[in-house]
Amino acid sequence: MDGVTLRRDDENEHVAEIVLDRPEALNALSTAMARRLAAVCAEVAAERSVRAVVLSAAGEKAFCVGADLKERNAMTDDEIMAQRPVFRAAFGGVLDLPQPVIAAVHGYALGGGCEFALSCDLIVADETAVFGLPEVSVGLVPGGGGTQLALRRLGPGRAADLVLTGRRLSIGEAQAYGLVDRRVPAGTARDEALTLAGVIARNSPTAVRAAKRAMRLGAGKDLPSALDLEENAWRTVAFSPDRREGIAAFNEKRTPEWP
Repeated sequence: MDGVTLRRDDENEHVAEIVLDRPEALNALSTAMARRLAAVCAEVAAERSVRAVVLSAAGEKAFCVGADLKERNAMTDDEIMAQRPVFRAAFGGVLDLPQPVIAAVHGYALGGGCEFALSCDLIVADETAVFGLPEVSVGLVPGGGGTQLALRRLGPGRAADLVLTGRRLSIGEAQAYGLVDRRVPAGTARDEALTLAGVIARNSPTAVRAAKRAMRLGAGKDLPSALDLEENAWRTVAFSPDRREGIAAFNEKRTPEWP
């Protein structure tokens, strides 16, 4: 439906998979697809039973090649400006998910596709993956968070290299840059991401969400302020039912049943 499919993992009901599902266009982001993605992310964010999310893509050639430039080529300046908040809601929807999000990348992850991956907490990519932020080569600036997310993940020099040249990174260079967290054989990125999501989903959902929030909000802050955020996260879970269940299960040598 409109280029985005939402499904639950067959192996773990606590894992949701958001699929960029427009393979005939290499999963290029259209206005309708962006609107649908924002709605799906809002639905997943509100679903308390979802403990981890995988962002994957249909087709064999691409994760996502960015904005649909064929659609944009026919748009007036006013229409492009009207599209802007729709796109920002789509990228923000992925970035703001309270659950940990794992990108499963194969093929081209260019422009907005690279930005979607950068919006996730972890990036699993296979040997076919190619990353890039080529916006400057078509007279644009990365507009889905690319300048800031690359800066935070890669550091200023490598972010500048990626953004200002518009060049593409092979899987080897992307891994060396720290853009990719797990490199896997061709055709296995989705399976590996779902397995990783399942591992995360076995942990306390209260603790995992609090830890993600502390890490996200602490990025870029001075250490004392960041440690205060960690303190708030600790206090969020220290007296929660999850903490009581987790410690009881550990001592009783059983699997926790998170309340």
